[in-house]
Amino acid sequence: MELRQLEYLVAVAEEASFTRAAGRVHISQSGVSAQIRRLEHELGAALIDRSARAARLTDAGAAALPHARAALSAAAALRESVDEVTGLLAGRLVVGMVTACTVTGLFDALAGFRRAHPGVSLALVEDDSAALAGRVRSGTADLALIGAAGRLPADMAALPVVTEGLAVAVPPGHPLLAARGPVPVASLAGYPVVCLPAGTGIRAALDEACAAQGVTLDVALEASAPGAVADLAARGLGVAVLSESMAAAHAGRLRRRPLRGPGATAQLALIWRPAPGPALRALIGHCRRAFAAPAPAPGEGKRP
Repeated sequence: MELRQLEYLVAVAEEASFTRAAGRVHISQSGVSAQIRRLEHELGAALIDRSARAARLTDAGAAALPHARAALSAAAALRESVDEVTGLLAGRLVVGMVTACTVTGLFDALAGFRRAHPGVSLALVEDDSAALAGRVRSGTADLALIGAAGRLPADMAALPVVTEGLAVAVPPGHPLLAARGPVPVASLAGYPVVCLPAGTGIRAALDEACAAQGVTLDVALEASAPGAVADLAARGLGVAVLSESMAAAHAGRLRRRPLRGPGATAQLALIWRPAPGPALRALIGHCRRAFAAPAPAPGEGKRP
């Protein structure tokens, strides 16, 4: 029995696909299948049900899975303990980031970490916040920059980066600008809304604020990039809802007002699983230092 066979078993179980598992472990699909068959032969039982379209664990495979994970965790802990004693940092870290997000503090931290620890390779993946949190939970990402609606995942360690309110952004002369001051959440009910998609922290904050007020939104259009949301609003296709800093970045063509209501606040934070290994602890240290530095001018660089 080899550790790589256990790794492939875990990958197939979590991906429910030999093809996706092969991509995850960076070998051919036939290689993954062959190694799992060898493991099955050694254990004397089928671990994967190959009869359906999706690869599913058999009863024997379900019984073996937690032990496979425990063995892999033990092997990783062994390597980390030796590395910590010798001062050697090596391996690979997967860092997640909200799609279309450009947060210079994270990039500075990655650059500083790479210079200090060239033996650790870095991979960057983009996804929505909900999916990134899932990746960290499953171990397919080590650290992720996510947006959240006020509350961060309770099962994660976290470093809050930005907390700010939501704002509406509309072309000059829009009826929402008639009254000065913040716009109540209830006022959005009378207009089509343009916003970020579900899974982003800003959308979660908007949905929570509306739920708290009993407001039903008419979401006319969604876009993954804050600039695209602003472009659509500038063309009269709806009221843009963004963070205050995102809305401020488009002050030349849109007028903004803070959105008033319970829960109308979003935050950007780094999350990771408790008890990180030496390499991840070092990267977290670089992140703490980078985000403790003076922040850049508000703009699209912040995307909760």
